[in-house]
Amino acid sequence: MFITEEDYRVVIGETALKVVSQTSEENRANAEAEALEEIAGYLRPKYDCNAIFTAEGNGRNRQIVMYACDIALYHMTSSVPQKMGMEIRKERYERAIKWLEGVQAGKIVPDLPVATDEEGEPTENSIIYGCQPKLRHNW
Repeated sequence: MFITEEDYRVVIGETALKVVSQTSEENRANAEAEALEEIAGYLRPKYDCNAIFTAEGNGRNRQIVMYACDIALYHMTSSVPQKMGMEIRKERYERAIKWLEGVQAGKIVPDLPVATDEEGEPTENSIIYGCQPKLRHNW
């Protein structure tokens, strides 16, 4: 997977992660898959999500990894009884979404691989333009 056990240690303790994931690898894997798809929804129009999420080790963008952890933890805490620790998870989730919206709007430019077409040309800023035939109103 894109997110490793070591990545979570930046945003949550080991014991808390076991509580939040309810010690189920399946819960954690589902939350991670949902987080990656949510991130891809923001990045897909401009960036190569396949290259982003197949990168390993130091080849991964650290900010994407951190936000993927935050979003996955947010999804995991929503299933915990009495929503333990939900306030901090909600705050970090909202910060991640705000950052992704900034990337989507072009206000934030992360160091990510750009999506390309079959010929290797960037697909970003693809604009289709045209005009109507010129009108001549000579009476």
